[in-house]
Amino acid sequence: MDLTTTYMGMALKNPLVPSASPISHTLDGIRKAEDAGAAAVVMYSLFEEQLKKESEMLDHFLDYNDEAYAEMVGYFPKWQDFKMGPDAYLDLIRRAKEATEIPIIGSLNGISTGGWVEHAKLIEAAGADGIELNEYYIPANPDITGAEVEKMYVDLVRAVKANVSIPVAVKLSPFFSATANMAKQLAGAGADALVLFNRFYQPDIDLEELEVVPNLILSESNEMRLPLRWVAILYGQVDIDFALTTGVHTYRDVLKGLMAGANVTMMASVLLHMGVEHVGVILREMEEWMEANEYESVKQMQGSMSQKNVAEPSAFERANYMKVLQSWKPEPTGKAI
Repeated sequence: MDLTTTYMGMALKNPLVPSASPISHTLDGIRKAEDAGAAAVVMYSLFEEQLKKESEMLDHFLDYNDEAYAEMVGYFPKWQDFKMGPDAYLDLIRRAKEATEIPIIGSLNGISTGGWVEHAKLIEAAGADGIELNEYYIPANPDITGAEVEKMYVDLVRAVKANVSIPVAVKLSPFFSATANMAKQLAGAGADALVLFNRFYQPDIDLEELEVVPNLILSESNEMRLPLRWVAILYGQVDIDFALTTGVHTYRDVLKGLMAGANVTMMASVLLHMGVEHVGVILREMEEWMEANEYESVKQMQGSMSQKNVAEPSAFERANYMKVLQSWKPEPTGKAI
C-alpha cells in the first residue's frame, strides 16, 4: 500500500500532518507526532504581535484580539505569561530538525509585511523545510475595500517568496468574495500551496460580567464540508498544492479530502481531544479501507472526486444547495391514529 504524497515539493510518507497547534509547542510533542506516524508537523504560529511586542500597540491587540486568531490559542497561557518568543521559537525549530526526520514547517500569523520577511528568513536559517503564512486580517474599517485586502495578502506572499528559498504555503480565509480568483492570485505571487481554511475563533459575551470573552470550541467533522467543496473546485483549475484543514477527524475525512484533490490533510482538534497517538489509528483505518476497496495508492485517489472529475460537476455549486433543501423532511413525531 503506497500512502506517499507530495506537498510543497516535499516527498511525504503519508498525507497526515498535524496543523499549527499546541502539539508543536514542545520538542516532546513533535517527537510524539513523528512516532505516531505524522508525515510532517506545522509549528504553532509565531504571531505578528510577538514580533513587535515592544511597540505601544501591543496592549491594543491584547485587549481586543486576545483569542481572535486562526488557531487554538485558548490552549496557551495568557500573552503576559507566554514566554515562547521569536528566539525560543527558532531554537525549537533547530532542535526539532536535529531530533526528528520529518519535515518541520514554520508558521507566521499576521498580515503586515513589516518584520515578516526578516523572520521568514530566520525560520529558514533555523532549518525549517517550509513556511506557512497564516494570514489573518479582520477588515473592520469600512473604508478598506476588498481589493485592498486582497493586495495585502498577495504583496506579503510575493515579499516572502522573494527572500526565502524554501516553499511557502498560505493558510487562507474562506471569506473572500471570489475565492477562486484569490487562489489564482496567490499562486501567481509564488505560493507553493494553499491551506484551506483558517478556522477563526469568534469572541463571546459574558452576560453576567458584561465582558467580551474567548470561547474555544474544537471542530467537528461536518465543518470539513466547506474546505472540501473548495479544494474540489480549485483542483485542476489552479496549479498549486492543497492542504485541507478544519474538521478532519477520521480516516473517512482524510479519504474524502484526498479524493477532492488535497495533497495532504491537516488536523488539530481530534489530536488535542484523542492524543497525538491517534494519528496511527487513522493511518491504520485508512489502509484497511483502501485495501478493502482496491486502492493501491494515495495518488490513485487524489482528485478523483474533484469537480472536474465527477459525473455531476454542478453538485459542488448551486445544484447541491437546491437538492439539500428539497431533501429535508421532518422527523415523525409519532404513529398516526
